Amino acid sequence: MRKKWSSLLTLVIMVALVMAGCGGQSGSGGQSSGEGGKSGNTELLFWSPFSGADGPFMKQIVDRYNASQDQYSVKFVIQPNGEYYKQLDVALSAAKDRPDLVIMHLDQIPTYQNKGQLQAIDEIAANAGLSKSDYVEAAIDYATIEGKWYGIPLDIHPLVMYYNKDLFEKAGIASPPTTREEFENATQQLTDQGAGVYGYVVPTLWPQQFIFPTLVWQNGGELWNGSDVAYNSPEAVEMVEWLRSLIDMGVSPANVQQDGENTLFLQGKNAIQFNGPWMKSQFDEAGLNYGVAPVPQIGKAKQAVYGGSHNFAVPRDVTDENVLAGIGDFLKYVASNSLDWAESGQALAAKPMLESEEFKALPQSAIAESFSYVQFAPDVLNWPTISEPIWGELNNALLGKKPAQQAMDDAVAKSRQAIK
Repeated sequence: MRKKWSSLLTLVIMVALVMAGCGGQSGSGGQSSGEGGKSGNTELLFWSPFSGADGPFMKQIVDRYNASQDQYSVKFVIQPNGEYYKQLDVALSAAKDRPDLVIMHLDQIPTYQNKGQLQAIDEIAANAGLSKSDYVEAAIDYATIEGKWYGIPLDIHPLVMYYNKDLFEKAGIASPPTTREEFENATQQLTDQGAGVYGYVVPTLWPQQFIFPTLVWQNGGELWNGSDVAYNSPEAVEMVEWLRSLIDMGVSPANVQQDGENTLFLQGKNAIQFNGPWMKSQFDEAGLNYGVAPVPQIGKAKQAVYGGSHNFAVPRDVTDENVLAGIGDFLKYVASNSLDWAESGQALAAKPMLESEEFKALPQSAIAESFSYVQFAPDVLNWPTISEPIWGELNNALLGKKPAQQAMDDAVAKSRQAIK
């Protein structure tokens, strides 16, 4: 009988040990040996929308950080890009499974700060030895609201110009265009309709979200005039008409569908493409002989280029001191160890990386030339929703369904309705 009770007691102890090992602490900011973690360290849950080709590059950074020390463990979670902010809204409204650190597009920061869902990162940065002077000023200025700092920039991704070096050489063009006149001359020289080759294929949909604002600003116009939407101004309409003129001249085919300009670029039938830094890995994999350069100044007023920026932000309810210290430690590591992210095609926002010889040796280092005149989306709450009508109406104008002025007037009317 005693032997039976002894065996039973041993079994109970074994079960208890197994349950203790499986349980662990879960949720935000707890001590955990969670996935990829090390026993006894502080685990940080880090969310990003890098569900495309860029995801593995960030994972490399996280993995190397985790291997570099044993005090903190970053658990990297990729959410689907198209659903990212919907899922983030749900997570931020509930205590369970809330991330400790998130990637946030720069133009989303004012909206989330206004909703009270972000905390200022001034103290986190200071404790980690980071300062605003360590980063490109334009992104820092945008993420500073009422004197407090809400986003540490990972990169700045302005619109850039990709060009086919083989087609340029065949046309006898020695360097990429920098002005409107040079661009128009080059695209005409590069076009060979008989061979199905075009100088510049005008996209009618994405990435007009980057192209149209760039042209409007270059031409002296604005998307927001301080109190109202303004993309039906003469300066804006002129740029829509200019884009349509490239189609009418035969420099571009008509009725280009989504990603049509990129397909032709990959096929060697589109000499110039305006797109974002994220396209680099795709072009590399295709084995294209391409160059990267700043977007030419097409407008008549000034140099300008539309850009976005991925930023690190911290949800308001993250209060655990160990977690906050871990966030600072990770961000300090990224500030001087983010070359993997540059390999994805992005231009880094941390000055130690921008000034490194390794970054300067990359083709996309040319992108950083435009940082001094990059502009971001208007600092207006809910701007993505307000500006959404632009893209459908711009598509109508570029397809010849509406005159440019009417299309932009209609876009303004719809945006004003969205504001109400």
